[in-house]
Amino acid sequence: MVREFAGLLNRYRGASLHIPLNMLAAVALFLGMTLPQGSLFLIAYMVLILFLLIRELYLKHTDPITNWAYTFLCQLYIAAPFGLLSKVALHQGEYAPLLPFAVFALLWLNDTGAYCVGSLLGKHRLFERISPRKSWEGSVGGALFALVTAAGFSWYSDLLPLRQWLGMALVIVVFGTWGDLAESLFKRQLGIKDSGNFLPGHGGILDRFDSSLLAIPAVWIYLMAGEYIRNGF
Repeated sequence: MVREFAGLLNRYRGASLHIPLNMLAAVALFLGMTLPQGSLFLIAYMVLILFLLIRELYLKHTDPITNWAYTFLCQLYIAAPFGLLSKVALHQGEYAPLLPFAVFALLWLNDTGAYCVGSLLGKHRLFERISPRKSWEGSVGGALFALVTAAGFSWYSDLLPLRQWLGMALVIVVFGTWGDLAESLFKRQLGIKDSGNFLPGHGGILDRFDSSLLAIPAVWIYLMAGEYIRNGF
């Protein structure tokens, strides 16, 4: 995803990002946030970021500020959210892999429901300026799919109470939609249809996981807020 994102910025925005080093930094950040003993990876990440910033002093690019800004955007927009998946999986200090699985299941079923209902009933555009095909009817349909799935997770597992499962589903619906729209805005600004051609007919990896980039941090905040409220801060 970082490769696609940085490559598009280089091609259409005139940036001069070092793609392999940005990819390596993203992997280091992900591992540093994910592994129990990830301090060495976080040190490696900071070394790489410092190098990427300092190198602009010597390369004489016409717009080094753009390269600095896009370097941080690559890391914060893509690498950091996936690093937070490991934090989502920690529930009251215990490893709960069902939670990150549920995040993706709810995202995909929300997208599926929105597509199906929107194709059949969609008349009122949700955000026509950015994504002309999305409709309010589709968004409501996707939300219903996600809520029913969340209720199923509640029946399957007592990890969270029903109301918290349903709340998580709504957070994913809202922020997943915003994540999708954010990537659509990015592509519209660049004047392109897909982020890549990794999956013929379906676009790039970034196109497949765009909704998760805002949904994962939002779910982590939601779950952390629930723990703080439950424990009385």
